[in-house]
Amino acid sequence: MSKSSCYLVDIQENYQPNSAIPVPGVSQLESWALAVFTHENLSQAEVTLRLVDAAEIQDLNKRYRHQDKPTNVLSFPSDIPEQVALDLPFLGDIILCVPVIHQEAIDQQIPELDRWAHMVVHGILHLLHYDHMNDQDAKIMEEKEILILRSLNINNPYHEDEE
Repeated sequence: MSKSSCYLVDIQENYQPNSAIPVPGVSQLESWALAVFTHENLSQAEVTLRLVDAAEIQDLNKRYRHQDKPTNVLSFPSDIPEQVALDLPFLGDIILCVPVIHQEAIDQQIPELDRWAHMVVHGILHLLHYDHMNDQDAKIMEEKEILILRSLNINNPYHEDEE
């Protein structure tokens, strides 16, 4: 990291800890966010990662996406006007659902930390305006995810799509 690089990853934990469901530590979450910032050549960025339970993410999913069910990750890009002076460019908020990510790792038979890393990378890429609403955009976003995860020594999460 150069002297001019500056990042802030704010971690908010809003769920009841459960010893049966391990969650990554702050330094691990930060390292995954920094991998995205580095890959996308961002020298300065701020993002909030909020870890929540199923009820909170279901409420947000219903309110903002009109889907009344829990989901793994939601991204809320910043809507702070450009003329507002900030110490760092604020990208937005990533909401990560602890029990959903845990269950997905079990269902996909992958290491839980790999699933967490993928969801952090995926969420931040959404804040950077990548999307998967059509096949072309999905291909671009998935290729970025694969490259960033590979830099973290994490296997391709879309391996089932490989030939």
